[in-house]
Amino acid sequence: MTTVSGDFTLTMDELRVVARFVAETAQEVLPVFEQAVPGDPRPRAAIDAAWEFVNGANRTSLQRTTSLDAHRAAKEAGTEAARLAARSAGDAASAAYLHPIAKATQVGHILRAAASAARIAELRAGDDPAVGDMMIEKARDRAAPLLVDVLRRYPPAPSAKSRVAQLMSALDTSLRATP
Repeated sequence: MTTVSGDFTLTMDELRVVARFVAETAQEVLPVFEQAVPGDPRPRAAIDAAWEFVNGANRTSLQRTTSLDAHRAAKEAGTEAARLAARSAGDAASAAYLHPIAKATQVGHILRAAASAARIAELRAGDDPAVGDMMIEKARDRAAPLLVDVLRRYPPAPSAKSRVAQLMSALDTSLRATP
């Protein structure tokens, strides 16, 4: 089994579990971007690249390139929801390259897409925070035990003022409390 070393090790199987979690989330919110920015294929290409890795392909420059392209699409999107959806797609592709370094910022590569999806749901429900909290619970419920094990190798998510950061921190805390 191939591993990636740093402050700790991550196996390719562990990276695939993380990438699957992020790709599933990004896939769910991709229509938000595609409705707002029809004809821009970059986020979909990033999700497709993530699925290639999840399904057993080697990590390649495809994941890195499509991730960067999806993040560029996010910067160009006209609404918060579309930006978050495109960013989630970029996160899905980049999850193949999660770094095994004990920095709290790495938690974003694992959980930011789920927090972004929760924020998108809030926005679509008239900015209702209860909807976001419900989405965080759903994300927690679908997190595989191996994903939680990987998450626990990192320091807790950094706290910040943005709603996405608050949702990410709530998901992080909830997952770490899972027995």
